[in-house]
Amino acid sequence: MVEEMNSEMTEMKEVQKGDTVKGKITKIEEKQALLDVGYKFDGVLPIGEVSNIHIEKMTDALEVGDEVEAKVIKINDEEEKLILSKKVIDGEKAWVQLNQKFESGEVFEIEIADIVKGGLVADVGVRGFIPASLVEKHFVEDFSDYKGKKLSVKVVEIDQEKNKVILSHKAVLEVEEEKKKEGIIHRVQPGQIIEGSIQRLTDFGVFVDIGGIDGLVHISEMSWDRIEKPSDLVKEGDTVKVKVLRVDPSNFRISLSMKETQLNPWDKAIENTKVGEIYTGTVKRLVSFGAFVELFPTVEGLVHISHISQDHITNPEQVLKEGQEVKVKVLSIDPEAKRISLSIREAEEKEQYEDMKNNEFINGQSGMSVTLGDVFGDKLKKLK
Repeated sequence: MVEEMNSEMTEMKEVQKGDTVKGKITKIEEKQALLDVGYKFDGVLPIGEVSNIHIEKMTDALEVGDEVEAKVIKINDEEEKLILSKKVIDGEKAWVQLNQKFESGEVFEIEIADIVKGGLVADVGVRGFIPASLVEKHFVEDFSDYKGKKLSVKVVEIDQEKNKVILSHKAVLEVEEEKKKEGIIHRVQPGQIIEGSIQRLTDFGVFVDIGGIDGLVHISEMSWDRIEKPSDLVKEGDTVKVKVLRVDPSNFRISLSMKETQLNPWDKAIENTKVGEIYTGTVKRLVSFGAFVELFPTVEGLVHISHISQDHITNPEQVLKEGQEVKVKVLSIDPEAKRISLSIREAEEKEQYEDMKNNEFINGQSGMSVTLGDVFGDKLKKLK
């Protein structure tokens, strides 16, 4: 009997404060757990020494039978007290690993343990904090669904002296997005027609998502009609068709056009406009050398100052004003340059000629006929 007791005594571990011990959980109580580490009495693991983050009860982190590595922080054989700390060991290991992850930029998975003011908390061996601004790429108003959720993160800031570890899920998402963009931008080619959705409106145009990457539609490429601001035509969320104009892979820039997917009013106007015919238009702009007259929506022609009036004028404003409706004769059309030359003067002369042509004028008093040549003289030759 005595020999057996001596044998058991020799198998007992010698334990001192600061030692690292390993053992199994034998019992879990409300605020502590008992740990068999091979000493003459079980060690006590208080709830405050289990984790570097707050836990409500022991069973949130441990179960009976779990193997645990802990550090001896207090020992008193007379009172049979062996106080252990799991979080100290976890912290020592964690700082080494976290510094390595920070240096390498490694992405790893964590589980959200708690939601606090300003962000989320995770146990990464020490307390890891994810600020609200680094959780997602978009604004999150309510984080209540995040507790217990697993997120992939990167260490973006670390300071062991201040016990500070800042994690970011947003950084991981941004890297994934960049990789996705790289794949997309090398597939997109100028000339392609793509369907996308309006993501953002600015003063100078709109950004359109074309499948994971945004392209810019400049305000001048939104419509063949003149618009004052993008919101006059579209709103966020609208689905639109766009044509790819230019691709800059190095800067992740794509230039798009909405109007290039629509019928060009110039092409339609040129098809329906004939040289020599008379059309009704609206004076849109007056300049020193003439007037721009709109024949069709967004399609204007130039009336040179010499073709505005039958009388000599030095300024178009002498006889015209913006918004005035006028009749013009088409002198020439340049489809490539999208230029139309017009004449108000010749339109008036042609109408006068047509009126006179359809009527026979006779001088009642003298009985002598008045010919068109008598009325128009040299102008008649030109009109014929």
